[in-house]
Amino acid sequence: MTTRLDRAVGAVLGSAAGDALGAPYEFGPAGQLTARGQEMRGGGGWDPGEATDDTQMAVLVGESLLEHGGLDLPDVFARFQRWAAGRPKDIGLQTEDVLTNGEAWDLAAALHFQVNARAAGNGSLMRASTSAVYFAAAGREATMDAARRIAALTHGDRAAWEGTAVLHELVRVALDGDDPLAALPDVLDSVHPNHRERYARVLDPAWHPDLATEFNGAVWPCLGSAVWALRTTTGFAAAVRAAVDLGGDTDTVAAVTGILAGAVHGGAAIPAEWTEPLHVPLPGFGDRVLDAEALRALAERLATID
Repeated sequence: MTTRLDRAVGAVLGSAAGDALGAPYEFGPAGQLTARGQEMRGGGGWDPGEATDDTQMAVLVGESLLEHGGLDLPDVFARFQRWAAGRPKDIGLQTEDVLTNGEAWDLAAALHFQVNARAAGNGSLMRASTSAVYFAAAGREATMDAARRIAALTHGDRAAWEGTAVLHELVRVALDGDDPLAALPDVLDSVHPNHRERYARVLDPAWHPDLATEFNGAVWPCLGSAVWALRTTTGFAAAVRAAVDLGGDTDTVAAVTGILAGAVHGGAAIPAEWTEPLHVPLPGFGDRVLDAEALRALAERLATID
């Protein structure tokens, strides 16, 4: 039996482990992890066990929540800007534009969406582990609202808000010890009507990532792929490996899968050979590098706030 605290650690640490496992295979074809048989060995510009922007941004969100005792959107945005100015190895094109276009925190993403008319990437989904753990105790409405507000800092498309809100709620259910897959119908009822059908399709038990009509760098097939990986496997490692083997945006799909699988199976289920080399540099914040124990401590603090 896993405890709530272990499941919270699983969500944060599991996301980081999935991120680092998938990073060397990003934008590659399906099946490469199994074909190569190489785990946490680096590649594609990443050191063995190095987490990407997915985890880096999640850490920034989590530390802001703790330091401010709740959601301070201008502070989160400022941390993102400082990180972007530190020249991270990887940053999404949309996120980079929003963080560097000189607009205020409450206008930058909306203006980007107004100009480009597209902003439904999975960049707000990938960083959700820490906020999902922090807000879980507040209930469905509060956690989904917080998810939307944090997503909107960089993504002006409501599709990204709704996907991040669904992920938050699934984590909340899992941390309570319940089955997030069984909760999906109720969760979908809380999705904005304009986006409900899209998410119902990719979260349906009959859906498979091969049926996706968009690249899994988009928010809904990314979330759908993570839920598929959780549904079709029986353990943490198997779920994350299945996510990486889908190919495409492997680090983010595996990071999102790691959030869900970690929240279900707990931190103790994460292989030690994945956590031992795990590390998270924080560009823009000096020489800070978080290891697995630092991530564990962060998760425990996020999960135990009154």
